[in-house]
Amino acid sequence: MKDCFRISFFLLSLITILFSCKKDNSGTSVTPNPPGNFELSYGDSVFYLNNQASDYTINPIQTKPGVFSGFPDGIVIDSRTGEIDVTKSETGLRYRISFVPDGSADTFYTTLIVSGINFLDGFYRLTTADSILKPIYNANQSNSIPGVNNGTIFDEGAGCNSAGCNVNTALGSINLAQTVRNGVFGTTPSNNDRHEFDLNYRIDDKSGKTLNTIRVKLYYFESINDVTPEAYEIISSREGAIFGYKPKQVPFQNLIAINSIDQTGLLTKSLPQPRPPCIFILGR
Repeated sequence: MKDCFRISFFLLSLITILFSCKKDNSGTSVTPNPPGNFELSYGDSVFYLNNQASDYTINPIQTKPGVFSGFPDGIVIDSRTGEIDVTKSETGLRYRISFVPDGSADTFYTTLIVSGINFLDGFYRLTTADSILKPIYNANQSNSIPGVNNGTIFDEGAGCNSAGCNVNTALGSINLAQTVRNGVFGTTPSNNDRHEFDLNYRIDDKSGKTLNTIRVKLYYFESINDVTPEAYEIISSREGAIFGYKPKQVPFQNLIAINSIDQTGLLTKSLPQPRPPCIFILGR
């Protein structure tokens, strides 16, 4: 994006991860598709919330003893059965599910999406097109949101708009400039002020307009020179938090690879947490 201060997001695409990766995110060498008849699959690639009373869970098509895990943080998965609680998992994200059979060094994996929207972490400069924060649907920036102006609604209950966070109820975008003008950060915004908002929404897709929610955290800084070490630490801690998104490379002062798949050093790092999205607003 021209004149954009946004962080470059994701260094590897999903295809590269699935077919070219020589290590998994624990640093252990793996064979992407070990030989044999076993295949790790949940029968589909996208799963939607639904209106059923109890938690909606899914299970692997094939089962065998072993250990399951999910990447990044936010997926609720049983480590022994592989059962995933879709209802309790963070939505709008792509996850990689890994499985290591008992007594084996092989790693099987698959990817799946828990349907919903997401916002990309980064620096958003109010004097550019970045003043409008747009949602990403089902982990792909190219996806259109179904049911716009025809059943889909954002900020149900007006929890964001009533508090000054300007959300387009048809599109789900957040007008960051108007949010600042609304006084969310005070009459004279202060550096490093931050506020969180719960954005409730319903999408007219296979979820049947089931209520969904994403929490968004907004920070304010007058300029890039006012950004604190704490903010950069937040950015650093989120490396790898979003899986399978291919960025457009954008030059940026003090560039940090945010939301990228980091294939090294993760043995000494905690699992990246993609929620809530952290939006750093730059006044100029």
